[in-house]
Amino acid sequence: MQVSLAELVAALGGSLLGDPALTVERIAPLERAGARDISFLAQARLAPQLATSRAACVVVRPEHQAAAAARGAAIVTADPYLYFARLTQWWAARLRPPAAPGVHASAVVEAGAHVDASASIGALAFIGAGARIGAGVVVGAQAFVGADAEVGPGSRLGARVVFERGCRIGARGLVLPGAVVGADGFGFAPDAAAQGQWVKIEQLGAVWIGDDVEVGANTCIDRGALDDTVIEDGVKLDNLIQIGHNCRIGAHTAMAGCTGVAGSTHIGRHCTAGGSAMILGHLEIVDHVHISAATVVSRSIRKPGTYSGFFPIDDNANWEKNAATLKQLHTLRDRIRALENKP
Repeated sequence: MQVSLAELVAALGGSLLGDPALTVERIAPLERAGARDISFLAQARLAPQLATSRAACVVVRPEHQAAAAARGAAIVTADPYLYFARLTQWWAARLRPPAAPGVHASAVVEAGAHVDASASIGALAFIGAGARIGAGVVVGAQAFVGADAEVGPGSRLGARVVFERGCRIGARGLVLPGAVVGADGFGFAPDAAAQGQWVKIEQLGAVWIGDDVEVGANTCIDRGALDDTVIEDGVKLDNLIQIGHNCRIGAHTAMAGCTGVAGSTHIGRHCTAGGSAMILGHLEIVDHVHISAATVVSRSIRKPGTYSGFFPIDDNANWEKNAATLKQLHTLRDRIRALENKP
């Protein structure tokens, strides 16, 4: 695709330094960009790469505009990374053909389901009775939408997504391939009279997902036991995440891959969780809490901030010695205090 810098600035804003008629064909990283590429500089530590970059145009902050203009065209904006994100959306909308409206001949749409005429239902997909598929929705190949589920306008369910009965997603959602929304939560009661067997607690709630939510590939969001599991507007979930039953994830919270959230935990708005963070059940986490990668959250967090908790990796022999020392830390502290208090 060829596009002029004038067209980009007209669509996305920014101040152009250079020839408006100059065209670019691709978005590329700064260090690998060629003479027909547009790139961006979002981190000051990469500024030295400007001088050697072959990019036709670079998106930069105001403080880097002189250096960028000295080597070629530049678009100046307050937040180059945000500009890059919007540029990728603009680019993709022109490169990717829209899904054709209609129901594939191999798909199954049960009686009582409503599929908007502008929706696209892929090969071997299943739409259950009473389900509602909104305007412009795309349901990918082999996806499953259960009875009485609702998919809001402009949302997309990828291939092999399972969107179970009674669940709902709002407008402009994206559920990537293999994700499961609305599977049963992990709920069992021990039966002592039956030699400790487990008795299943039927999961009678659903999953309610707001607008502009992204659910990553192979992520699982369990339905509630009695109340619903709720994912509020703008939440972004990476791949391979587990959200337990009856959780509530606040608006615009983002979680990286392999994060696990146990049941009945409520997480506030604008929070983040790094990869492989583990959050135990029945906790409360307030707004604007940021959890570092691999941290285990074992108690409620009632004050905004950044929280970390993991033991540094080491060779096994040293790790075992340090772990044994940590177990004695309380005793050692008391001994040191006693020595300090000696006359």
